[in-house]
Amino acid sequence: RASGAGGGMQGTYTDATGSFLLELKSGGNANFTYMGDDETCKYTTSGTTLTVNCNGPAGTTVFNIHDDGSLTGPPGSFFTTLSKKKT
Repeated sequence: RASGAGGGMQGTYTDATGSFLLELKSGGNANFTYMGDDETCKYTTSGTTLTVNCNGPAGTTVFNIHDDGSLTGPPGSFFTTLSKKKT
C-alpha cells in the first residue's frame, strides 16, 4: 500500500450498528460522524495504518488496515471494527 492519502481507501466506513461513520475523501480529506456529531478531519495511510486527524474531540486516531479492507482502532479504544460500505 502506498503512503499518503491512499486513494484505494476512499469510501465510507461504518460499524455494525451505524453509530460510527468515517468517510474518506480525495485529497486526504475525511469526515467522522459519531452519534450525529460531525467532524472535519484529514487522513494519511502508511503501510497497514490509517491515521485520522480531527479538529474536534475525536483528535487523532490510528487505525489498523486489515487484508479484507476493514479498519480497527487502537487496542482498548471505543472503536469497533469499521467496514467499507458497498456502493
